[in-house]
Amino acid sequence: MGKTLSTQATDRREGRRLRAFELKQEGWKQRQIADALGLSKGALSQWMERAEKEGVEGLKRKPPPGASARLSKEQRAKLPELLARGAPAHGLRGEVRSCARVAEVIRKEFGVGYHPAHVSRLVRASGLSLQRSPLAGRPSGG
Repeated sequence: MGKTLSTQATDRREGRRLRAFELKQEGWKQRQIADALGLSKGALSQWMERAEKEGVEGLKRKPPPGASARLSKEQRAKLPELLARGAPAHGLRGEVRSCARVAEVIRKEFGVGYHPAHVSRLVRASGLSLQRSPLAGRPSGG
């Protein structure tokens, strides 16, 4: 026997929506489905209405929409090479790599502004890491 829709689900919530759809296809009444899956009748009605309009695809998980990337794939691929050149190559003193400094390199090279807090995700996605100043985190004095 082939896999059922609900066993192919990407998460628990999608699995419940797909299982409800399967039970509906098997002839179950909506009240029975709601009771069996612990759902409100309202939620189930919305799911079944969506399935009617969009088919089973309407019940599958959709990633939340977000802003599109400001750097192209090519630009993101070039980031490790740019950072490997070192800070002096970008007019910065010292070799400490911080979010603010990487954001400055991105702005200078690509004309794209990123908040420094977001830069750490870009750096990690590029397979790199941020470096802290040798004095960062050390107690002062003594």
